[in-house]
Amino acid sequence: MMVTWRFVRAGSMAILLAACADCSSSSPSPTPTPAPTPTPTPGGGTITIANNAVSPRNITIARGSQVTFVNNDSRRHDMYSNPHPEHTDCPEINDVGTLNPGQSRQTGNMNTVRTCGYHDHNQDTVVSLQGTITIQ
Repeated sequence: MMVTWRFVRAGSMAILLAACADCSSSSPSPTPTPAPTPTPTPGGGTITIANNAVSPRNITIARGSQVTFVNNDSRRHDMYSNPHPEHTDCPEINDVGTLNPGQSRQTGNMNTVRTCGYHDHNQDTVVSLQGTITIQ
């Protein structure tokens, strides 16, 4: 009779081990933190031109807002939408156009959710005079 119980115990242990083969005692892996989404500037934003550069180069605004370009440089700048020379991606940026020193001008209302590139038309290869406006 003792031999029979040993087989029963051994069989029970085998069943338990097989049932727990898929069990895992490791802790769950942490959920990765998503990259923060830039917060849109309420009511639009301002891009300043000084020392032959724009600042900030990249800005995020709320849909329906405008962006003001301010020329604090000592020379004229002609701010237009990409691509050069067509300026067709975001026509609202083309409302800025030519800015003499000390002038400021707004884009049209940016109503479409997208990212728009802009540049100085007369210095289209100068990276410091290029940037993006992201409309959310």
